[in-house]
Parts: sequence; C-alpha cells; structure tokens
Amino acid sequence: MAKEVMTENEAAIANAVSKTEQFLEKNAKLIWGVLAAAVVVVALAYCGYRFIYMPQKAEALQQMSKAEANFQAGNYELALKGDGNVLGFEEVIAQYGSKAGKSVYLYAAICEMQLGNAESALGYANKYNGKDKTLAARCEALKGDAYVNLSNYAKAAESFKKAAKTSNNLFSAQYLVKAGLAYEAMNQNAEAMACFQQIKDQYPNSVEAVDVDKYITRLEVK
Repeated sequence: MAKEVMTENEAAIANAVSKTEQFLEKNAKLIWGVLAAAVVVVALAYCGYRFIYMPQKAEALQQMSKAEANFQAGNYELALKGDGNVLGFEEVIAQYGSKAGKSVYLYAAICEMQLGNAESALGYANKYNGKDKTLAARCEALKGDAYVNLSNYAKAAESFKKAAKTSNNLFSAQYLVKAGLAYEAMNQNAEAMACFQQIKDQYPNSVEAVDVDKYITRLEVK
C-alpha cells in the first residue's frame, strides 16, 4: 500500500494542532486554575445578586411604596423626608440608591419643587436617567421650572424645548408655551414667536393651541 503524503496545507494544520496540544499539556494547571477562578467569580456574582441585591431591591420597593402613597396624597414633605417610621424618598435614595427604580429621583425632585427648593430639585432631577420618554420629558420640564425659579431663563428655555422634543405628543405644546415665555422674559421675541407658532402648526388640537394666539398677538404688538 502506498504511503500517504500530506500536502503542505495539511502538514501546517497538523503542526499547529501538535503545538496546541503541547501548550495545553505544559500549561494544564494554569488553565484549570483560570477556569476554576472564573467559575468562582460567576458563582459569587450570582450569590450576591440572589442573596444580597434582590432582598435589598424588595425592601427598597416596599419602602418606596409608602413614600409614593404620601406623594399621591399630596403630602410632599412627608413623602420626601419620612417621619422616622416610614422612609421618605430622600432616605430611600440614601440607603438603596436606585434599587427601588430610577423614578425615585424624579419623585424626590418633584417633592423638592413643591416645597420651593429649586436647587435641590435640580440635584435630584439631574440624577434621573429613565428611558420612558414621557417621564424623561416631565423631568426636563421640571428642570425648566426650577431654572425659572432661579431666574435662569436661558437654561429654562433650553430645558423646556428639550422636554417638548422628547415628549413629541400633546404635552409638547405645554412645554413649548413655557419655553416661549422664558424667551419672552429675555426679550428674545423671535425665539418666543417660533415656539408659539410651532404649537399652532404641530399641535392644533392641544389645549394650549386655544390660547396661543394671545401670546402671538402680544409679541406682534411689541
């Protein structure tokens, strides 16, 4: 029987396989050690998630629900500060961070605004990074309200316009009115007019569209 002769390509493959086997044999202990370490890391991460993170998350949600109930009742100070027995949003954030959900920062920001603390409201609002567009727009509008309270109309107009763009629904008209008024406060009448005209053009069925002509007329008189 004729002896089989490997092609150049087959010889190269055989040589590579041989070197791989030699490497595995030489470094078997190291390789198994790395694999064992990886298994331990994964196991610890799983245990941490199941036995530490998840119980804390459940506890955070329980405390959050009590603060939400006070918020819905309109008791903003109790909802924010708590009373020693029931935690407020402020303490929920301090103890659990965002484990109760990202909305905890928005709740806290709204409470601070209701209590007249614009700078504190901005601090919480800037930490909110939820993906829901309606809530994200609400947060931007809240920033705008805070900036108005701080007489920073340029920042206010910027936030209101961003809120309108993020929302992209009938709520946008409300935010555009606020943006227009902020521009008007800075005597930037062309920018204000653009906001009001956008309401007429894009949101004619909104509540704000009914009264927007009075803002336009006022600017035209100016």
